[in-house]
Amino acid sequence: MHIAVIGAGSWGTALAGMLGQKYNNVILWVRSEALAQELARTRQNSRYLPGYLLPSAVEVTYNLNRAVTGAQVIVIVTPSHSVRQLAAQIGSIVLREPVQPFIVSAAKGFELNTLKRMSEVIQEEIPVSTDKIVALSGPNHAEEVAASQPTATVVASISRKSCEYIQNVFMSPQFRVYTNPDIIGVELGGSLKNIIALGCGVADGLGLGDNAKAALMTRGLAEITRLGTAMGASPHTFAGLSGLGDLIATCTSRHSRNRRAGVLLASGKTKDEILTETSMVVEGIRATSAAFQIAQKLHVEMPITKQIYQALYDEKSPKDAVMELMTRGKTHEIEDVAADNTFSKE
Repeated sequence: MHIAVIGAGSWGTALAGMLGQKYNNVILWVRSEALAQELARTRQNSRYLPGYLLPSAVEVTYNLNRAVTGAQVIVIVTPSHSVRQLAAQIGSIVLREPVQPFIVSAAKGFELNTLKRMSEVIQEEIPVSTDKIVALSGPNHAEEVAASQPTATVVASISRKSCEYIQNVFMSPQFRVYTNPDIIGVELGGSLKNIIALGCGVADGLGLGDNAKAALMTRGLAEITRLGTAMGASPHTFAGLSGLGDLIATCTSRHSRNRRAGVLLASGKTKDEILTETSMVVEGIRATSAAFQIAQKLHVEMPITKQIYQALYDEKSPKDAVMELMTRGKTHEIEDVAADNTFSKE
């Protein structure tokens, strides 16, 4: 089994390490030549996952051709804004391969100029059949996976056979993998939860308490589900690991960079200042812009996303954003109530 892991951020490093405990031919591709040399020498990614040593079975390379050629499984674990460029390079290599590899997208987010999901971008750039593309998402903090703490995740594809194949590839006693046919919902859950995590960080930064965060998470899940179903996803997916599970982890964990970014936003930092201060990519900032645009196109109401967007891109005061959420017009919690007159007659 030759597995190529493309991207050596914290999540890519953790996945390569986990797979390297199970297989003896895992290659981790690193964009930076200097980081590749450091990883090969020290076996430690001191910038993105300090303290974790890569297993000896993991080869580190700066050569993309070396990583991809002959791989049965290619795992793409890069920031969303770099997926298309890398996928195009991978596509030119895969084109020469006699057998199509499985492509696993572990990247979370949207392509801003097209508003496409990562699997859609990959499909356009890598010449494999659609049923060979699998998305992996869930409440998976790299720090905990690297420490072999119990973790569950979801793999999704239009093909049950592909899902089950990748499930077997990744499954271990510490990493439990479920399958789901709803690749749209699984990808959207992993992307949109980052927006709500920004909001929970704002709540923490403003000292609003647990009641406010619980409301943000619950109503945030409602609007994620609303947008997801409008985009063709199953509403049931958002009650699962890639929806509610990932939302809880990202909104509450000390490891969550999106939550931390929200705290900085509440302190008065601008979007650009937050990005400058944060050493790793904050996908929620880009996802907020994409989701706001998609919601407008599809005429989907997303009040929390709208306020986070205005705080990030229009420099609206976070306190004013919270007040506007709290003083919105009255509504039902269950949105179908108004339409079907569910209340009993008095």
